[in-house]
Amino acid sequence: MRATLLISTLRRTVLYARLLGACVSLTTIAACGEKMPKGEGPYAELVAEFVPKIEKETGLTFKTAPRIESRTRDEVGAFVRQQLESERARTQLAGQESAYKLLGMVPDTMNLLALLQKLLEEQIVGYYDPATKVLYVVDGAPPVMLRQTVSHELVHALQDQYVKIDSVQAQVDNADRQAAAQAVLEGQAVLLQLRMDPNAGPMLKMPGGWDRIRDAMKDAQTGMPVFSAAPRSVREGLLFPYLGGADFVRRFIQKRPEKELLTDLPISTKQILNDAAYFTDNKAARDVPVTVALPAPRTGTVVYSNSFGEFETRLLLVQHLKDEALARRGAGGGDGDKFTVIRTPDGDALVWATAWDSAVDAADFLDLMGDAARRRYELARLAIPGGATTRHYDVPAKGTRIARTVTLALEQLGGQPVVIYMDTPARIGIKLIDPAGITVVR
Repeated sequence: MRATLLISTLRRTVLYARLLGACVSLTTIAACGEKMPKGEGPYAELVAEFVPKIEKETGLTFKTAPRIESRTRDEVGAFVRQQLESERARTQLAGQESAYKLLGMVPDTMNLLALLQKLLEEQIVGYYDPATKVLYVVDGAPPVMLRQTVSHELVHALQDQYVKIDSVQAQVDNADRQAAAQAVLEGQAVLLQLRMDPNAGPMLKMPGGWDRIRDAMKDAQTGMPVFSAAPRSVREGLLFPYLGGADFVRRFIQKRPEKELLTDLPISTKQILNDAAYFTDNKAARDVPVTVALPAPRTGTVVYSNSFGEFETRLLLVQHLKDEALARRGAGGGDGDKFTVIRTPDGDALVWATAWDSAVDAADFLDLMGDAARRRYELARLAIPGGATTRHYDVPAKGTRIARTVTLALEQLGGQPVVIYMDTPARIGIKLIDPAGITVVR
């Protein structure tokens, strides 16, 4: 899910997977507090150790240093619950949950709010509270975990002094852009944390060292029972900003000074995943997504609307096609998208419009997404053969699921190929929106 899904629900809250052990820390990025005099607080020595190292690695200087205090696990759990129970968090999570259920990416019976709370409480080691401007560490954290947490958090504290993180995270209607920015922030923190680690640092400089570290970080999830049991889309979405983000940051610092990273953030997960989309001779030549807008539905009420972007489109395709290469190919030509969850008298519906770089990319996605929909509902064939540019599936009622209709159509809108995907209650059918009302703006 996006950090996408679960991470962006908390907005200020992020998770990172570690090289050693099965621990992930909960962190909240915010403006730093007053500078802490040397020797003040239980972790002042760690701050004094890591601050100059971070400054040397990034080429940026701290304007202030955060204070660090300890908290009991119960106190940290209360903080997590408070974040999850905010009105914005509940609204975002409910809408994202509905979209993922309609696409078959999580079970219909799953309560994502409850899952998220369990995940965070399982993984929590420390967090930075913007209200108090203090970094809190869980009492009794093992020394190795403590060092990892503090070094990671201090990177975020530095980032916040150079990037308006609040404004980035406030863009709740553009989750793809938000996920890209999150990947840079988390990727840099993970990579710096590893570079400062006496064991991981030398390994990073060895051929294939990063690949081994990345595999170790993914394997660490086996030590987290709640995380390991979560759906693949949840696990991959949570790991993406840390592993995918670190991949991007590694490539960035091979090409440009690291101090420029925070002044030139990628604006889509396509730019994170594809060098050709971001690393160009000038910014004007970058692959910038178009803006897709959907018309109001003819019936029902829009309860949630956002964008998936390349990363989540990959997640969706691999979920049903079970083929990583096909998923990468199918999502790779995307040029912007918008989806909406619509509540109708007969049940929820999903409308998703994706713009594509070329007609070939659009036709490929039409075929692959059609196959994904067929597999998602365990259908043997098309209900109505529609030729080269349409797909139509009648989904019979099964158990508690009502009969549904799934359609895909390839249209030319604003001079650009667009694939329109609709999954609606059968009684609503294909007339939920007017395709002519979809707009695509460069």
